[in-house]
Amino acid sequence: MHNLFPLFIAMITAIVLLEMLATKLRVAYPILLVLAGLIVSFIPTLPVVTIDPDVIFLIFLPPLLCEAAWSISYKEMKKWWRIIGSFAFLVVFFTALSVAVVANHYIPGFTLAMGFLLGGIVSPPDAVSTGAIMKFVKVPKSTSAILEGESLLNDASSLIIVRFALIAVGMGQFVWQEAAVSFIWMLIGGVGIGVLLGWFFIQAHKRLPTDAPSDIALTLIEPYFMYWIAEQFHSSGVLAVVAGSLLMSNQRLKFLNSTSRVRGLSVWESFVFILNGIVFFIIGLDLPEIVAGLRANGTSLREAIGYGLLVTAVLILARVISAYAAMIATLIFRPSVAPRARSSKQRFFMPLLLGWTGMRGVVSLAAALSIPLVMNGTVIPQRHLILFITFVVILSTLLVQGLTLPYLIKRTKLFDIVLAEAPEEVAKQQMKQGLKQHVYQFLKDKYEKEEHNREAMERILRHWEEKVNAADDSWMNERTKVIFIELLDVQREYLEKLNCESEIDEDLIRSQLYQIDLEEERLRMI
Repeated sequence: MHNLFPLFIAMITAIVLLEMLATKLRVAYPILLVLAGLIVSFIPTLPVVTIDPDVIFLIFLPPLLCEAAWSISYKEMKKWWRIIGSFAFLVVFFTALSVAVVANHYIPGFTLAMGFLLGGIVSPPDAVSTGAIMKFVKVPKSTSAILEGESLLNDASSLIIVRFALIAVGMGQFVWQEAAVSFIWMLIGGVGIGVLLGWFFIQAHKRLPTDAPSDIALTLIEPYFMYWIAEQFHSSGVLAVVAGSLLMSNQRLKFLNSTSRVRGLSVWESFVFILNGIVFFIIGLDLPEIVAGLRANGTSLREAIGYGLLVTAVLILARVISAYAAMIATLIFRPSVAPRARSSKQRFFMPLLLGWTGMRGVVSLAAALSIPLVMNGTVIPQRHLILFITFVVILSTLLVQGLTLPYLIKRTKLFDIVLAEAPEEVAKQQMKQGLKQHVYQFLKDKYEKEEHNREAMERILRHWEEKVNAADDSWMNERTKVIFIELLDVQREYLEKLNCESEIDEDLIRSQLYQIDLEEERLRMI
């Protein structure tokens, strides 16, 4: 442990520096982290890094999923739930099936069950890589919502495929009836346990005398509870974390105060950034061990690289085909919800770019590492080959798709803001104007006849009308502070209602809510 501690500190330092470099170069930071880990792994004096898959699943996956669920637009998920569901389940299964057929035909020693195992491992795109790339390009809200929603659910579907494929590999047969019952329980049980625990945690935050530090500490451990308890009942821990976190995210204004929300956002951003960086760095560090196991089984490095590139090509092709199939199905059966395009050229190429976003990462690595060395007394000789193919898929998709996606989006200009979406500045102005009118009317209706402390009331109205911060806050007595905080609550209620009843982007509304939280914190400091 003491030998690894300096490496751990150096790794975090490198992650921070590489993220700065990636921002300067305008590339996704996971790309540089994987390459840096790969380069560092060839330093002979470094200790060998051996990754325990349980560490990836239990330590890293729950908070990463939880943060993604808290960040996603729940309204956009409901709007695009059909295509999100198809990409998260149908497309993952189609991708795994495609990989299984190709692997069974072209890779020596791969049965169909072993091919499904490999397909389930490499089928889910990585949300972190896609999100890092999307920071540098402008895409329609519909596209980003589909990608974010898919990333929340496809991990669960792929891990379910991996679990059933492992059973088939170990037993040499596959019982469809038992698999169907187990599949249904993993879905229903995972979602049910997640919602139940999410509700329980909400009540705990409401009823316990928590403050900001304890609220934040609870939010950090809650996804681990959801994942672990669901796994104990042999359901999907991933779905439990996603379902519970979505429920808590949608109710955040009801059980977290402004201090907890403001401070918690900064804590979670830093925490998730470090977790992501460590995982992608470790992916590169683990390559020498994977190559050593590959050579021990008599597979040449050249052949293994060829198999990895073949599987990568199948993944990209399957996702592009699925994107076009989803577009055609939407235009036929639900044309009213199809994203509008400026031209037929834009409509034709949008699925191509959507299909090009399938970078692989954390979940694929953890799933590959979870394959045991021995099952039912039989050694699995293809384990190291699957690990190497997974590494090639992660590296090649990050390099090829990750580096070319921003270029394609910018050069083709196919993801210009579509006609169906209102420009962001217009929507923001509409929201602020409505908010101003709502609060001003509330003030007039409730406090217009209040004669005492008239000067303070005039100051409040003038503050709201002109948004001018007074240099002297002596007029802000306890009564006026109560009124101001009440106005902030009125604003939150208005924005919640606006979020449910309008088409305004939920990210804009959340940004305004964050500004309101900051204003409340400023008032409490006076």
